Amino acid sequence: MIGGNKSALNRCEMMLTLIESVDPERILVVEPDDALRGTIARTLGAVCRDIRTAATLGEAFREATQAQPDVIVLDLGLPDGDAKELVTRLRSVTNAPVIVLCGRDGEDDTVALLDAGANEIVTKPCGAAELLAHVQGQLRRSSASHAAMSWAHTSLNGVEIDLVNQRVLRHGEPQRLTPTEWALLRALILHGGRPVSPKQLWDLVWDREFGDYSTHVRVHMTHLRRKIEPNPQVPSIIITEPGVGYRFSGLR
Repeated sequence: MIGGNKSALNRCEMMLTLIESVDPERILVVEPDDALRGTIARTLGAVCRDIRTAATLGEAFREATQAQPDVIVLDLGLPDGDAKELVTRLRSVTNAPVIVLCGRDGEDDTVALLDAGANEIVTKPCGAAELLAHVQGQLRRSSASHAAMSWAHTSLNGVEIDLVNQRVLRHGEPQRLTPTEWALLRALILHGGRPVSPKQLWDLVWDREFGDYSTHVRVHMTHLRRKIEPNPQVPSIIITEPGVGYRFSGLR
């Protein structure tokens, strides 16, 4: 066991969990205990070939600066400083998600760690599968956040899409999208140009357990295309992938 309890997923988190798993290129493990550091490194080796390790604050800061890891997993109780100090220093050199492993007797530190810039606090002990789930979850959030920022405002085939301000201009004319249509468009963009199946869109946008999802998605997709496509009869922005689903063409 290593550590952590799962929290309930809200609709936004559901969207991120349905995005493909993202395997990190490099992970930094910060743990002063040799045996536990080895255990965590071996666990994370299942999803990452390049595992960097550190036993002190100084080593961790140096590795984070030089190696630029995709995720940082650190434990409390560093011999040359506390985790809050390390997180504060890390935030000056990296935006990588930081997951802090914390025993139950360290729960009072959680607010300070989050304020310092930690992304998630995982309570020990926990199983290997759960730690991997936390790492993958943070990677998906980071990936989706980067995609959203990169494509928050884009222009394609005479159509301007502004996700932040929820504005669409087609040939200079504003188009009014319903909340459902915005949710469909956002889901497609957050998938980074990958096809999204009708069932996935049904789960993301409607969040219902039962219903004729194929009809719902097809009807609303038709309405959305009428508003954002230069020529709705020949879609060039939202592409149909036969037998798969729909893809936002600007992100391939």
